Amino acid sequence: MTDTSIPSAEQSLDEETVPTEEAEETGAESTTAEKKAPADSDLFRQSEIAADYVEGLLDILDYDGDIDELVSGGRPVVEVVGGRLQNLIGQRGATLEALQELARLAVFRQTGSPSRLLLDVGGYRAARRKELAAVAKNAVEKVKEYGEPVRLEPMSAFERKCVHDVVNAMSGVESESEGVEPNRRIVVRPAAD
Repeated sequence: MTDTSIPSAEQSLDEETVPTEEAEETGAESTTAEKKAPADSDLFRQSEIAADYVEGLLDILDYDGDIDELVSGGRPVVEVVGGRLQNLIGQRGATLEALQELARLAVFRQTGSPSRLLLDVGGYRAARRKELAAVAKNAVEKVKEYGEPVRLEPMSAFERKCVHDVVNAMSGVESESEGVEPNRRIVVRPAAD
């Protein structure tokens, strides 16, 4: 029997709101009462559940790492720090994204609610945010210089959110996502007047 209420692998919850990826990427906010943010205590409980799950995985893999659970920006966060953790990140964060989805499913299984949990290993996400900010600024410069849209390489939902945030903070340009996972990408273009 299949439980259709569990988020599928195609449904990414990396952005700021749960309902739809496009609304999340563009920063659209929901106004319905049923989409209220959980209390910090509920979010911290989610991070504890995910931390326990990740700790179990580290034990199975015989990896050493310190695990911190916290609430940041209105979402549960689990950070793993230590040596020899590169294998948990994978190429361009692919393994990290998969581990994050597994941790979210562990939270869902215990709470019955989808989670916006953010998992970070070895500071990868913070470093990737800086790289993506540079990519976004470079794309904006090209758009402003040549007046032509710039299509970026396919990115994960987390990566697209980082780029959208940078582009939306700049005047004279706009961004939107196009395509279908796993080839969804951002197009940066001159802002419509």
